[in-house]
Amino acid sequence: MFQQIKNIDTAFRQVRTFSLVVILANVAFTCFYAYQSEQRVNRAEDRVLILLNGKVISAISSSRKDNLEVEARDHVATFHQLFFNLSPDEKVIKEHIIKALYLADQSAKHAYDNLQEKGYYAGLIAGNISQSLQVDSVKIDTRGYPYPFRCYATQQIIRQTSQLSRTLITSGYLREVIRSDNNPHGFLIERWITLENKDIQTTQDLNHEQ
Repeated sequence: MFQQIKNIDTAFRQVRTFSLVVILANVAFTCFYAYQSEQRVNRAEDRVLILLNGKVISAISSSRKDNLEVEARDHVATFHQLFFNLSPDEKVIKEHIIKALYLADQSAKHAYDNLQEKGYYAGLIAGNISQSLQVDSVKIDTRGYPYPFRCYATQQIIRQTSQLSRTLITSGYLREVIRSDNNPHGFLIERWITLENKDIQTTQDLNHEQ
């Protein structure tokens, strides 16, 4: 009789152990399945369908962190090109400056007001002078916030009889803001200053002199 009871107790323990193993296995499978499902949903959400020229193209979205430096450099370059690429046309100058000022704080507006007061833009129009800017490089330090940057560029001032090349080095900080149509990168340039802007070469227009 005691042997029978012992066998029943052993069988009960075995059933209990088996049941516990089955339950743990089910819990582990459920957790694994839920994790895989979440991963598939995330991958699906990252995939974006773009309609281009009547064709649907699949693209993968990425987080802001993945492209932080690329977007920051492009923001700085875009601002400088808008601010310094000028034609001897008052309407064009205003359009460029307005777009540029959406990308920066009052430090850029202050620089524009100073140039305006000195008659710089009026001189471009009166002298039929064009101005262009080539951004050579932009250095961004993302270890601190707001992100400090330095922009290195070459400025071309084109007159009727000559072309003047100037170096341009500026610095400032980038703060993250909400993206908008006027500020697609979602950055704002702060404490923008010019460190260097000096002549490096003047080329005479020989054809015009003849």
